[in-house]
Amino acid sequence: MFNAVPLMIIPFILYNMAMFGLMGSGGLPALQNDMFVLSMISGAIWSMSLGDLLIVVALAILFFEILRATQQSGTRLANHMLSMLVFIAFLVEFLLVQDAATQVFFILMMIALIDVIGGFAVSIRTAGRDVSIGL
Repeated sequence: MFNAVPLMIIPFILYNMAMFGLMGSGGLPALQNDMFVLSMISGAIWSMSLGDLLIVVALAILFFEILRATQQSGTRLANHMLSMLVFIAFLVEFLLVQDAATQVFFILMMIALIDVIGGFAVSIRTAGRDVSIGL
């Protein structure tokens, strides 16, 4: 049952928590708060904001979603359908909610789209290899 739940819902929930002000004070400006600041050997200062961290988390989740698409299980179709619903939720929120019209949310939405397309492509590719012809 839990294998059917798409992991891309995690960045969606985290972004909405930031949008409603549950990740620091101020709502969306919290996405610009620095999470990591490092001095590089070159002397440059490298920083990662909360919005950047959300994108990195979504990319890591995308990797695991693609790995999950290669598994043979009965919940694979349900996972694909729910992943499509997560992408639709991203798209509707992007179009209708003013605070979701940001670059971070758009990139998260594109990662969700790649999850949907990649999941279907991997499933179709692996299904073609599973066909055995008995003569």
